[in-house]
Amino acid sequence: MRKDAGTYGDAQRIEQLAWMFFLKILDDRETEEELLDDDFKSPLPQKYRWRNWAADDEGMTGDTLLDFIDNQLIPKLKSLPVSTKNPRSVVIRGAFDDANQYMKNGTLMRQVVNKINEIDFNNSKDRHLFGDVYEQILKDLQSAGNAGEFYTPRAVTQFMVQQTAPQLGERVLDPACGTGGFLTAVIDYIREESGQVKKPAHEETLQESIHGVEKKHLPHILCTTNLLLHGIDVPSQIRHDNTLSRPLRDYGPKDRVDVIVTNPPFGGMEEDGIELNFPKAFQTRETADLFLVLITHLLKDGGRGAIVLPDGTLFGEGVKTRIKERLLDECNLHTIVRLPNGVFAPYTGIKTNLLFFTKGQKGKKGATKDIWFYEHPYPPGAKSYNKTKPIRIEEFDAEKKWWGQPDTRGGFKGRKASERAWKVSAAEIKENGYNLDIKNPHNSDTGPGDPDDLLAELESIRTASSQTLDQLKSELAAALANQN
Repeated sequence: MRKDAGTYGDAQRIEQLAWMFFLKILDDRETEEELLDDDFKSPLPQKYRWRNWAADDEGMTGDTLLDFIDNQLIPKLKSLPVSTKNPRSVVIRGAFDDANQYMKNGTLMRQVVNKINEIDFNNSKDRHLFGDVYEQILKDLQSAGNAGEFYTPRAVTQFMVQQTAPQLGERVLDPACGTGGFLTAVIDYIREESGQVKKPAHEETLQESIHGVEKKHLPHILCTTNLLLHGIDVPSQIRHDNTLSRPLRDYGPKDRVDVIVTNPPFGGMEEDGIELNFPKAFQTRETADLFLVLITHLLKDGGRGAIVLPDGTLFGEGVKTRIKERLLDECNLHTIVRLPNGVFAPYTGIKTNLLFFTKGQKGKKGATKDIWFYEHPYPPGAKSYNKTKPIRIEEFDAEKKWWGQPDTRGGFKGRKASERAWKVSAAEIKENGYNLDIKNPHNSDTGPGDPDDLLAELESIRTASSQTLDQLKSELAAALANQN
C-alpha cells in the first residue's frame, strides 16, 4: 500500500484496510452461517459479497477492479437499504457511511486483496493470529496523527474492566468507544477471565449486552470489525453517532446502563451548540467534562463507572468544580489511580487518572465519604513509557492486591495506606473547593522549590549552555579552517 500514490500516511492506509477486513470477515462469518441455517439470506446483493468480486486471486484487477470499487461497490454499500428484520444491514450501512477508497493502482489493490484472502477467519488459529496483527494495527494509530485519540493502551482497558467487574446480563456501555478496546476487554473478561459464559443462552445474553457509540468513521469501522473478530455476530449496537449531541433530558430510564467504562477524548472542544444539550450549570465545550456529566446521568442506581480523565479536570475550577460536586454528591467516587507521564505517548504526554465510582441510590446525596488515591509508579529501572516499552497489565498487580473487597458501606475491606496509597475524606475535598488533584503525602517532594533557588539554578544552566554553544562554534570554525 505504501507503493500506491493515493495513500498518504498510516491513518489512510489503515482506514482503507478497515473496510476490506470488514467485508472479508463478514463473508467468512456468513459462509459459516449458511452451513448452519438453510434459510440464511445475506443483506448484501450477491454481486457485492467478497466471495464474488475478491475471493478469486486471478479475478478482477487493474482499472477494472478500481472502477468496480469506486463506482459500484462503495456507492452501493453507502446506500444499502436497511431493515429491522435483518440488523446486519444496519451494521454494513453504518460501516460504509463515510468509507473512503484511497488507492489509485488497481494492480496493487489486487495484491492487497489476495493477501487478505490468505486469512480464513473461520479457522481459530488464523483468527487468533490475525487478532494479534489487528491489535498492532490499532496500536499503530497512536503515532498516526490525531488518530491516536482512538486507542487506549490495552493494559489500561483490561485493568479498568477487571476492577469494574461487569457481570453477565448487565448492560455495558462505552459512550466514546473509539476502536472498541474497552468493549472487547469486557467480552474477554465475561467469557474467559471470569468464565461466566457456560452455555449458548449465556452467549446470546452477552451479545445483547454490549453497547458503544463512536462519533468518527475510522474508529467506528475499526470497532465494528474488532467486535466481529471477538465473536459478536451482529455488532448492531455500536452506533455511529455523537453521544453528546442528544439533550441530556432526552435520556430516559430505557437508556440507563449497569456499567460504563470509557476514555473520552480530552483536550478537545465540542462544536458550537453541543453544550446547550446540558443543564446551564454544566455547560462547557470541553469534551471530557461533558462526558463526565453524561456518564453520571446514564448509570442506573448502583451502576459502576470507570473513566480516564486528565489532571486538568481534577484541579479545574468553575464548571469543572460544579461537575465534580455533582459526581461526589450522586456517586461514591471511591478510587482514583494516578498514572505517570507517558502512558498515552506518543499521542499525548498529558498526565491522566483512572476514576472508579458507583452511582448512589435514588434520593441519597453525599454518596462519597472517602476517596482513596493510588499513585501508579513506573516499573523498576524505567523513567518513562514509549512505543517499544508501553505500560503492561502486570504493573497493575500491586493495585489489584491492595484493592480489597467491597463492604456494605461503599468502602473496601483490607485497604491500607502506604507509600503509594492514601485516603482523603469528602469533607476535606469539599473544603478545598472540590480539588481532586491531591498529591501523595508520603512523597518527599513537597513542591517546586524556593523561587530564588530556582532562578539561580536557571541562570547557571543558561551560562553552561552558552559556554557549550561557544565551544561548539569554536570547534566548527577550527574544523572548517583545517579543511580549507
